[in-house]
Amino acid sequence: MHIPDGYLSPLTCLSLYGTSTPFWYVALQRLRKRLHTRLLPFISLFAAFSFVIMMFNVPLPGGTSAHAVGMGLGAALLGPWASMIAISLALLIQAVLFGDGGVTALGANCLNMAIVGSLVASLVYRWVSGDSPVTSRRRVVGSALGGYVGLNAAALLAALEFGVQPVLFKDAGGAPAYAPYSLAVALPAMMIGHLTVAGIAEALVSGGIFAYLQKANLPLLSRMTGLNPAASAGARSLRPVWAGLALLMILTPLGLVATGTAWGEWSSADLRDPAKRQQIEQVSRASLPSRVPAGLERLSSVWTAPIPDYAPPVFKSRSFGYILSAFFGIGAILLAGLVVNWLLGRQPKGAEG
Repeated sequence: MHIPDGYLSPLTCLSLYGTSTPFWYVALQRLRKRLHTRLLPFISLFAAFSFVIMMFNVPLPGGTSAHAVGMGLGAALLGPWASMIAISLALLIQAVLFGDGGVTALGANCLNMAIVGSLVASLVYRWVSGDSPVTSRRRVVGSALGGYVGLNAAALLAALEFGVQPVLFKDAGGAPAYAPYSLAVALPAMMIGHLTVAGIAEALVSGGIFAYLQKANLPLLSRMTGLNPAASAGARSLRPVWAGLALLMILTPLGLVATGTAWGEWSSADLRDPAKRQQIEQVSRASLPSRVPAGLERLSSVWTAPIPDYAPPVFKSRSFGYILSAFFGIGAILLAGLVVNWLLGRQPKGAEG
């Protein structure tokens, strides 16, 4: 679901950056007003969790792959606005350091997964859980169902963004200039895998961790959600949570079991390779243009990630490199989280007193 550089036209990228910006602004303003509340300590924690969980690819029919995002859990624990910021931080680090999602397409990826995904997940969660107590099973179901619907809403948006490109943007010869997949190709290719596999993975992650916190650390859950303030007074240290996240980082090589590329995330080199082209056409059930779209070829090299594909070039072991990339990514997220906290903590002149 991470749209790479070159698949969306510059106009589309600019428009989606513009669409995302007001949501980022409102989210930051809401968090700034609640500077001394429960949310800030957990933004970096959840951004780190979202980053790591996206490294666990699951295989899809046809040889592609997908992943959970954690948007259902983020919306349930922190609310949609904090979830937007946390997932956007994770997506930023993925794009800049690892080339997972394009820098030009970051606005689109954040709109799909961080913004719309969090908002939809939050709406479903609130509808299902109602005013039930934090220990209610309805909140587990709401978190799971919110994650399932939110992830599929994000996948639907990505499919639409792919599908309109060949209609709106063509080269002088009438061939697609950017993404070559029509709506008739993009919609089923994206939605079938997410409705049947990736959405279920998202539901299991979101609902499963919420249920675990209900039993294992109810004070922490109460503190994160803001429900049952009396119980949150006994919240324990976050060290066990960070330890659990470290364990997930060590287990990230399990995400390499799904060897197929996520649909629509093929590089321009893949589109030039005859064997890979045949595989892409089989998965997409459609023929590719005879040449790589000119705009896709041009924009695909706009940014070169220092650690492409989570594989530091100095290490021969892909698994060890994957683990190390997880630690690099988490470190970058923590640093970015400190910057966000500093921005939120700045007081306008005359505001004090």
